[in-house]
Amino acid sequence: MKQSELTLEMSRYEKGSVSRINHFLKVYAFAKAIGEGEQFPSELQDILETAALVHDIGIKPSLEKYGSSAGEYQEKEGPEAARVMLENLGYPDELIKRVCFLVGHHHTYQDIDGQDYQALVEADFLVNIFEGNMDASGIREVRQRIFRTATGTRLLDTLYL
Repeated sequence: MKQSELTLEMSRYEKGSVSRINHFLKVYAFAKAIGEGEQFPSELQDILETAALVHDIGIKPSLEKYGSSAGEYQEKEGPEAARVMLENLGYPDELIKRVCFLVGHHHTYQDIDGQDYQALVEADFLVNIFEGNMDASGIREVRQRIFRTATGTRLLDTLYL
């Protein structure tokens, strides 16, 4: 699927928050690279790329509703916002269902089920490590505890270790 329309819609949705727009664009780029590097089938790649673009869509409603963008609130509020946006853009139901699952679990690191989930988590970490100024010991711990794909691990090592 072409992701340009979704990229524009997410940019409109996040209008005024350059940092959130930059964040989802960076996560998208890393997710795309991981999926392609791991040779995901096209359907799985589409799910991953779509999820990467909308993974933090729950921040805005979380801030409005709870005054916080904590991961638990993002996971609670994000799936419905993603579903509405993806339905309005004409995405297929099965893709929407999986993307909403990923949006609702992208801060949950145990019981990762699926290559798309793994790649999304790794892509998000690649960006969050930089944005959060994680120190070397934290990066090594995340590498050991979270990273499983060869491509994601190579990117982590190249960028940070």
